[in-house]
Amino acid sequence: MNVLLVWPILPNSFWSYQETLDLAGLRSTNPPLGLITVAALLPQTWNFRLIDRNVQLETDADWEWCDLVLISAMVIQKQDFHAVIQKGVALGKKVAVGGPFPTSVPDFALEAGAHYLILDEGECTIPLFLEALERGDERGIFRATEKPDVTQTPIPRFDLLNLDAYLAVTLQFSRGCPFQCEFCDIITLYGRKPRTKTPEQMLAEFEALYQTGWHRLVFVVDDNFIGNKRNAKVFLRALIPWMQERNYPFILLTEASLNLAEDDELIDLMVQAGFTMVFMGIETPDVDSLKGVHKDQNTRHSLMESCHKITRAGLQIMSGFIIGFDGEKPGAGQRIREFVEETGIPQAHLNLLQALHNTAMWQRLKQEGRLLDTLNDFAASGSQKALMNFVPTRPLDDIVNEFIDAFWNLYEPLAYLKRTFRHFSMMEAKRPRSQRPIGMHEVKLFLAICWRQGILRSTRWQFWYQMLAILLTKRHLFYDYFTALGVGEHFFTFRHEVKAQLHEQLAVWRTKQLQEPARLVPLSGSV
Repeated sequence: MNVLLVWPILPNSFWSYQETLDLAGLRSTNPPLGLITVAALLPQTWNFRLIDRNVQLETDADWEWCDLVLISAMVIQKQDFHAVIQKGVALGKKVAVGGPFPTSVPDFALEAGAHYLILDEGECTIPLFLEALERGDERGIFRATEKPDVTQTPIPRFDLLNLDAYLAVTLQFSRGCPFQCEFCDIITLYGRKPRTKTPEQMLAEFEALYQTGWHRLVFVVDDNFIGNKRNAKVFLRALIPWMQERNYPFILLTEASLNLAEDDELIDLMVQAGFTMVFMGIETPDVDSLKGVHKDQNTRHSLMESCHKITRAGLQIMSGFIIGFDGEKPGAGQRIREFVEETGIPQAHLNLLQALHNTAMWQRLKQEGRLLDTLNDFAASGSQKALMNFVPTRPLDDIVNEFIDAFWNLYEPLAYLKRTFRHFSMMEAKRPRSQRPIGMHEVKLFLAICWRQGILRSTRWQFWYQMLAILLTKRHLFYDYFTALGVGEHFFTFRHEVKAQLHEQLAVWRTKQLQEPARLVPLSGSV
């Protein structure tokens, strides 16, 4: 069997870092971990070609070669996902799909023409798919009734990747999260009981990646790395000597809940293991809004103090923020801006609230008759360029204009530079020293940032002052500091796109309001 594994195009978004990638001579942020894990789960006598359409498009020869096309997708990829399914079907190929988007919205893939839907987690449903192929079944939908034991998951097929195209490589330690945030689909997809791999398993994956010659960022892409704190600590204690023996060959980052601040030992273990950055869903400094969506873990202690504690320990924070919660008071965007400035968080992932399919919020809004017939293809897609897909409790114009103002000002270049400098200046703990080789992509980005921020822009005096101060006082943080400045280039450009598209969508929405009231629909199948 010749299998073409296809990862659809990701539209420009907060996470795409497109401007930064272009400056560094890279093509995409992360490779598709799901697809290279699926390749390891399928029979190893089969032949595989991975096509990441964010790196390079497939050729006519690829289509002629394959017997089966296997596509994975997230909701933000739905436009290209649909196009690739239809192309495969038109060329007479059998098309199988999987991943979080078709698992949440299977009708979308069926309507596009997919033959096989391998849903939920592949460790459970790929065997069902293989049995169907053995029987000669022409179509099938394969679902799991339980969650798999991830200790049986094989090492991903890193050999299928063009590693030189990526900013970071992804690995996964756990699935699931113990919390119950109303708007989050992770607990719907993966459950509330975190399942973890063994330390031996993870070290084997790290070693396999190390043997490829990779020496840059490694994103441990768990939705909550500390969902099972005990197992996370066991893994970290095993990872520390592995990293020490190899002179810290990787820069590690991950996602974790803010209750990390409650565990000094866990913070210290993460820093000693080589973690330098952690993404945290802070969502809003408004405690009433947090309680309203059951994000109670963020209400137990001061959000500000929790962030300061984590930063002082040596971990750079990347944070998620949301505008548009029910009962939200006016000025939410300004309060988020003030919080971000006070904590110095460089990258604040700001989003308008979307009701994701099958979440508790989706079900509640559906019962209340507040889900909207979406106005455009971006809606509910995880993009900052999408209007909300439900009727909020305060005027949509107010919410969107607050969002535009906050996003625009957070990524004003001089403000970003100053905030990033403050964040790194807060870091007190010493990180382990790495002897990683510096590659040409990093040199290219360094030179481009010096040119743009240090010469072309009005940030030039601030840029050189901050660079000198970091070199004199925080030399061990210089690489991470400069990377943060490089990532800023994406946001300086992307904010123009966000502002223009949201204003355009608001104009369309206002026109519809004049023509007819907002149409509420009892959505039952598709986004």
